[in-house]
Amino acid sequence: MRVIIQRVKSSQVTVNHQIIGQIGRGLNLLVGISHTDTDAEIDWMVGKCLDLRLFPDDEGGDKWQKSVGEINGELLVISQFTLYADCRKGRRPSFDSSASPQIAEKLYNSFVEKLRMSGLRVETGKFGAIMEVAIANDGPVTLILER
Repeated sequence: MRVIIQRVKSSQVTVNHQIIGQIGRGLNLLVGISHTDTDAEIDWMVGKCLDLRLFPDDEGGDKWQKSVGEINGELLVISQFTLYADCRKGRRPSFDSSASPQIAEKLYNSFVEKLRMSGLRVETGKFGAIMEVAIANDGPVTLILER
């Protein structure tokens, strides 16, 4: 499982010219599911996304002291199978390491539901849709998480 995690001031996702998910301060999560992923990877990634200290303390210092939960932040979760693209050979990416749509959607939905159990506001894109994602990256802070 791969997640591109971005600290954002705001983020939104649009499908067919309609905003379907929108958040303020928090985290934008671009989620790729591999054909080898299981519930164990989902559980580990949920914990990491919720517990990483990516936000400064209340005094606005430079040191990251707080998690998304501690600031009562919001989450926008976007499925992105292209995170498993292999571009080492040829000119066209291979997606052989990505999970099939049926498996990926099940694990993606599990990831979203477990994030929602935190009590934080969680918005999503539409699985399998062509989406436009607007991200106001704060910092910028962008990390790659992999399990």
